[in-house]
Amino acid sequence: MKAKLFTPMTFKDVKIKNRITMSPMCMYSANEDGKVNDWHMTHYISRAVGQVGLIMVEATTVTRQGQISPRDLGIWSDGQVPGLKKLVEGIKAHGSKTAIQLGHAGRKAVYNGEILAPSALPFDDQGKIPLEMTDKDIEKTVHAFKAGTRRAREAGFDIIEVHAAHGYLISQFLSPLANKRKDKYGGARENRFQFLKEVLEAVKTEWEGPIFVRISADEYHSEGNQAEDFIYYAEEMKKLGVDLIDCSTGGIVRTPINVYPGYQIRHAEMIKRKAFIPTGAVGMITSGLQAEEILQNDRADLIFLARELLRNPYWARTAAEELGEEINGPEQYKPAW
Repeated sequence: MKAKLFTPMTFKDVKIKNRITMSPMCMYSANEDGKVNDWHMTHYISRAVGQVGLIMVEATTVTRQGQISPRDLGIWSDGQVPGLKKLVEGIKAHGSKTAIQLGHAGRKAVYNGEILAPSALPFDDQGKIPLEMTDKDIEKTVHAFKAGTRRAREAGFDIIEVHAAHGYLISQFLSPLANKRKDKYGGARENRFQFLKEVLEAVKTEWEGPIFVRISADEYHSEGNQAEDFIYYAEEMKKLGVDLIDCSTGGIVRTPINVYPGYQIRHAEMIKRKAFIPTGAVGMITSGLQAEEILQNDRADLIFLARELLRNPYWARTAAEELGEEINGPEQYKPAW
């Protein structure tokens, strides 16, 4: 029987040739204009050559003010589209599908000016105190996600992922640890979900393809969101047409995290089984056998690899050998593949 890791999966009309996904990882390598450069072309296309099914480009900021670092990729300007389009074409030439993660850092932004957040609370003692977002700020930011989606469509991406994890802006709105608002965007979890709801509705006005959302499904804090809250959020996202929940953890406040092989998989399994929506598993997944166990036991639907793909762009071939599978490589590599 064929290993499930090497079976295709289809979201809407996008067929991914296997279940291996390159997880979005900031490279901090763009110029100050936020444009793709030679590093990104080498970095991403080499993983497509290595037969990764879905290549997800790193967190790409929808406003300059929302950059995680001054050297993040950006999608706030039409001038950034040609580089992204060239990157997409290079990845697709090797049979991989493409995704882009749209984000905004909120109070974790590194920006030489005022930064924005749901409440005027810094991330930590060294963090800059953000401005509490006004209704106008919220409207402008939602529009920025919409405009970023339009540019992603023009660049030719197959899938959009909305970044609602790791303590960045959308995650801040979702969490009672960062959101102390008294209006329709704060208080009860239904209100805290409102900003993400508006972002997703705006994205859908520009996008008919698959939509993923990355969440931090554990905030590692007794006063933060709990399992039942994330199940609720996942159910609401499913109603809005989200196709997959990408399940990471942490980042909303500084707190120790016990990291071990597969430490986040249980969250993907919980969301999948309780909210009845496909999920992606990420976090110290390193071997083909480990990935196959996750899929065969129906704990998640896609395997998101991060550091392991930094170590080995040809991890798919390594995993295939481990699982007794044969996969085709580039024609140029046949003498050694």
